[in-house]
Amino acid sequence: MNRLPPILRDNLALPVIASPMFIVSGPDLVIAQCRAGIVGSFPALNARPAAMLDTWLTRITEELAAARAADPAARIAPFAVNQIVHASNDRLAEDVETCARHRVPIVITSLRAPDAVVRPVHGYGGLVFHDVTTVRHAEKALEAGVDGLILACAGAGGHAGTLSPFALVGEVRRFYDGPLILSGAITTGSAILAAQAMGADLAYMGTRFIASAEANAAPAYKDMIAGASAADILYTPFFTGVPGNYLAPSIRAAGLDPDTLPTADKTAMSFASDRAKPWRDVWGAGQGVGTIPDVRPVAEIVAGLAREYRAARAGLAA
Repeated sequence: MNRLPPILRDNLALPVIASPMFIVSGPDLVIAQCRAGIVGSFPALNARPAAMLDTWLTRITEELAAARAADPAARIAPFAVNQIVHASNDRLAEDVETCARHRVPIVITSLRAPDAVVRPVHGYGGLVFHDVTTVRHAEKALEAGVDGLILACAGAGGHAGTLSPFALVGEVRRFYDGPLILSGAITTGSAILAAQAMGADLAYMGTRFIASAEANAAPAYKDMIAGASAADILYTPFFTGVPGNYLAPSIRAAGLDPDTLPTADKTAMSFASDRAKPWRDVWGAGQGVGTIPDVRPVAEIVAGLAREYRAARAGLAA
């Protein structure tokens, strides 16, 4: 983990960033994740109205500071806020200013190259990690001056890419030796170790934490995650115009046939929004759902991942 900055190298109990999930990630989840020793994160757009972002950041900062003061020896991780860098996000400048005022340790940027975010975040000493799905996206993010890359590979929940992690990590490592965070069906401790073995520094995990007590997800969503397998995941652009991974049973529950969805276009997306809204009615998940047995508190999930991770390391060393 020598490529990681000290704020991560010195404060993680497990080499994991919990990915920001629309609707699902909020202060309860983030605080529980950080207190368990992994980076917790949430999308800024989850805090609605925009003024709520200040409230959330105040609460998260104060509760984590109190936890550190109560147990200075504990590994309590920093948190991150996700910013959508796109013309459709009319809150971006305001939300970045709010994050700067609170000195958010890590900002995760998505979609377009984050030129507008890097300078203000670096101005107060924060880090910027950017989501990418291709080598070209990685190159553009590095040109913008980001501090690390999040590789969204095949099998990840939500708007995932299509490249194998073996392919994308290998190609990016040919020209970049900085922090790499890997996503794509990572739901176990052994998968975290595998991510490191192939050249990543941290694992990026979202789906595993949907089925947690602290997640802001409907009980039926959590139960569906715990009862699903990889065969239940459908990759389609139908709902948002951008290809993503969704739970096919949630599509059926919304009154649509996952086997006969048309190719996404404006008409199809309009039809989809009339019938079912993505994330609210149609639920995202990654291909690693088959290893998620039940719904548990975050502390128990992270403790279990840590045991699996240590066992996998010991098995390789034997």
